Amino acid sequence: MKNKRSAFTLLEIMLVVAIIGVLLSVAIYKMAPALDVAKGTKTRADIQMIRTMLLSYNGSNGFYPSTEQGLKALVNRPGSEPVPASWRRLMEDTPKDAWGMEYIYRNPGRKNPSGYDVFSAGPDRIPDTADDEYGQY
Repeated sequence: MKNKRSAFTLLEIMLVVAIIGVLLSVAIYKMAPALDVAKGTKTRADIQMIRTMLLSYNGSNGFYPSTEQGLKALVNRPGSEPVPASWRRLMEDTPKDAWGMEYIYRNPGRKNPSGYDVFSAGPDRIPDTADDEYGQY
């Protein structure tokens, strides 16, 4: 009588690995839109937080930072005009958007000429294009 041993052949193992690879690629393809939604949500939340910090800066000093001072005025005391009289650090560091770029600040703004603009250049990383994210006004 022969002693039968059961084991997987190389072909069976390769077939299982191929099936797992196909399933993973389909899952990644299906998850890509959710990742874009998450990036947009993070960016809008950051913009709202920056606006809150700018409102606090304005409340303490009576004006918003200039375009040249930028959002760095929330982290380091500006040395250029207008110099804030009662400056305090409002942020540890300026945040980066979901695509790794710094947020853009303009005072006065182009979209909001009577105030300021804070926005992300979006996925293309180029300001003043259709994919820019301004959050909600």
